[in-house]
Amino acid sequence: MPVVTCLERRKILLVPLDPVHDIGLKMIRRGLDKAGHKTLLLPPDLPSEEIISMMSKEQPDQVLISRTLGYGVAELLARFADLADAAGLRDKMGLVIGGMAIRPELAAELGFDAGFGPGTSVEEVVAYVEGRPYQRDANKVKKTKADLTANYTYQYRHNAIGELLDRIADGILGWVQGKTSPAIQRSRLRDNLWDIEQWRLGNINKDFTEAYSALCDPIAEAYYRSGEVHPKTRQLRAEEIERLEAYLTDTKSRMEPAKVQHWEEGQPKVFIQYGTGCPFMDIAHIKLSEAWGADGVVHFDPSWGARTEGFIGDFLTHQEDGSVITPENLSWTKAGLEEYTLWQVRAHRGLNTPETVVLAGKLGADLTKINIAYGSLAAGTDPARLTVDGVESIKMAAKYNLPFDVVTNEELAGVPAHKAFAGMLIVAALGRKLGGRPILQPLFCYSPEVMISGQMEQNYIDFNAAKIKALRKIMDAPIWPGAPIGFLTQTEDRVQSSMTTSLHAALAASLRVDAISIASSDEAYSGGPIVAASRLDTLTAVKEGFRFFGEGRVEATSMADRWADEMVQNIEKVLKDVADAPSFVDALYNGILGSKEEGAYPGRGGRDTIQVE
Repeated sequence: MPVVTCLERRKILLVPLDPVHDIGLKMIRRGLDKAGHKTLLLPPDLPSEEIISMMSKEQPDQVLISRTLGYGVAELLARFADLADAAGLRDKMGLVIGGMAIRPELAAELGFDAGFGPGTSVEEVVAYVEGRPYQRDANKVKKTKADLTANYTYQYRHNAIGELLDRIADGILGWVQGKTSPAIQRSRLRDNLWDIEQWRLGNINKDFTEAYSALCDPIAEAYYRSGEVHPKTRQLRAEEIERLEAYLTDTKSRMEPAKVQHWEEGQPKVFIQYGTGCPFMDIAHIKLSEAWGADGVVHFDPSWGARTEGFIGDFLTHQEDGSVITPENLSWTKAGLEEYTLWQVRAHRGLNTPETVVLAGKLGADLTKINIAYGSLAAGTDPARLTVDGVESIKMAAKYNLPFDVVTNEELAGVPAHKAFAGMLIVAALGRKLGGRPILQPLFCYSPEVMISGQMEQNYIDFNAAKIKALRKIMDAPIWPGAPIGFLTQTEDRVQSSMTTSLHAALAASLRVDAISIASSDEAYSGGPIVAASRLDTLTAVKEGFRFFGEGRVEATSMADRWADEMVQNIEKVLKDVADAPSFVDALYNGILGSKEEGAYPGRGGRDTIQVE
């Protein structure tokens, strides 16, 4: 804030026209004093006549009056303005009113020179006093797109586990050598023949279309042969697209950055998940979330998309949860994002994993999601097929400079955390070898493991903290708890759901993780549309949690360290068993990374479709 010279200095009388409230005026006084002005703050609850007397005596340049309480405000202020006028002071000094009960229109109606309502900044009042325009942009929140992987070396901190991971990763790379699949062939076609600029111009590459459709299931093939779309989808109509364009034009013109974090350097980036089925609704939810401080968004596709060979096209809406991956849908989503918003398109679990990475890369995504173990054991894809496809996906992620998180959602099926972490670390080790930038994504959740074994009977803190501590003992890598945080602790009560999300976010911030994913307050249980208000519930709750703790921390008990040590030991045991198995794929089939008794079932999608190159 610039400091005025002696010739520019103003004399300001600050008047709290309330019984007790003068905090706002004290903050303004500090700003005015800092800028070099002379101020006099009167005590609260003085009679109007005594205030008028002080105005006559001091002859200030401006009188700043604060009124917080709303009852009788119009009558009180009107009388005060009349008294000032009767004393002959109205033409000698400025008369300004502000406070929670004030609106500019009311101030003008009552004869005041200006009125400042809720949300007014100190800088705005100082600018008014000095007679200069208020430069809102100078005080606006500045946001830039974050790199979650910056400053990480991916070095192993646990030598024995590091050696096992390298041994397993080398074995996987040897096992997939010379193998391919329909997904790999489609991804390479998409990579080599699909020119995004020509596609945007509406030019169709017939060579690509013919070769691509031959590698698809009948549903996807029908789209390229006859234009038929999936039976659960429909094309958006021209008028719907026009309304979306108008909505985006209007909304983006009014968008101002916001932040959830109170302590920028130490609190994680916050992601929301979208996948309503309708691209228009997705974009509306994204814009709402951006306006309230979300740093990133995650695309969720329908489950049938993971079980279908090949993608269809067109701008499609879907009658169930999950937004269909098509070039058009993704392109519209990208167009709707602010330049500072991180965008993840997940690719981790199905028959289109490598091609999803290519599409995400070509259409401007910032992140993707890949996990061979989870997709094989809890998402329905054959382990052999997803191992071959997963390696190709990591290569494509490295080519398109897409960091990828490795989620451990098999925990939700009942797989113990240490086994899920072993699978996650194996995929991270592959990424490390192939030039990728993996992000570890443990779950902050009330999983079946802890329901049965009781690790969260006392609190939700220790076992979740143990997960982060264990991973940090093994590898120097970014960590992004998700899926979302607090999963299975939320209920249908919106207050409870928002509160537990906020508390889990505070724990994540205390553990200095890099990012978190949060659900809306109705997302964890909703069987229908997710409402906009529930998005704001949890974003606002997380912001308040971050503000409450700031640089402070949630402290775990000694059990967190004990459980972390146990996890590391158990991870090492599991990795030894995987390393001693005939292959990583055999380890998946045989339950080493999660057994049927623990809720892990090797998938069947894409079985027997691996080919020799």
